[in-house]
Amino acid sequence: MHISHIDAQLDYEVAAPAHMLLNIEAARSGGQAVVSEALSIEPPTEMQVFCDESSGNRFIRFDARPGSLKISYKATVQRAHVQVPTDLREVPVSEVPDEVLHYMMPTRYCESDLMSRCAQQLFGDLPPGIGRVQAIVDWIHESIAYEPGSSDSTTTAREVFVERAGVCRDFAHLGITFCRALNIPARLVVGYVWFDEPPQDFHAVFEAWLGGQWVLFDATRMAPVDRLVRVGTGRDAKDVAFCTIFGNVRMTDKKLVIRELQDESLAPSKAPPPTGTLVGIEKPVPVVQVAEVTG
Repeated sequence: MHISHIDAQLDYEVAAPAHMLLNIEAARSGGQAVVSEALSIEPPTEMQVFCDESSGNRFIRFDARPGSLKISYKATVQRAHVQVPTDLREVPVSEVPDEVLHYMMPTRYCESDLMSRCAQQLFGDLPPGIGRVQAIVDWIHESIAYEPGSSDSTTTAREVFVERAGVCRDFAHLGITFCRALNIPARLVVGYVWFDEPPQDFHAVFEAWLGGQWVLFDATRMAPVDRLVRVGTGRDAKDVAFCTIFGNVRMTDKKLVIRELQDESLAPSKAPPPTGTLVGIEKPVPVVQVAEVTG
């Protein structure tokens, strides 16, 4: 069992009457349990709370009056230790459930239709299954530089591929795009996790539908995916913004503190073996062929 203590503080300056939509509460799904939580808004205001049943995302909406606005969220969340099978297969399109099918479609930030040829050239020769998705993750980690400030809220996966730099959401968007281009359903997951290197911030990873289940992947390798406290799940970043603002509002400060307690008796989860590897060229070569060449 893994326990995370979350303390999030968001400060805003409201220039004129506005409406705000928050998605910062830990989801009550995705293999985690919310032990305790408290959310407060100063100055106090009437809040409307609802949950999207299809995604499990929890939302708070409210009217914001002009002046300083402070939002505080504290929670303790338990996550179960998950062992992912290393032999999960890719699910044929004809067998993908109706509720998963829309995670195969191109979206604003994940232009899988425009990246289809590229995905086939890079990964089309690799054996299908969880190992091919891991090969995608490894390729992104090795080929894309993690550079804060290199992208913004409008950057798409295609632009990240061209620029070869981005942040966690860009890494996740590119992984989603490659998967969808190979007919593997994939979606974005955002949440809280403790990083080995500060500052703490919201983190984005992606999930792929393999063997009839969702499996988490993180191409940044900034933290183990099984430590992530899920907040939002969606097709891309458009669906999982932690704050959507309707009006003239400016963020003035953001502070996140995550403390973690891990059961030391549990071995940390390991990534599945990739079916392809980089050998000095951009295109991953199937592992079997690499073994033949080096042997």
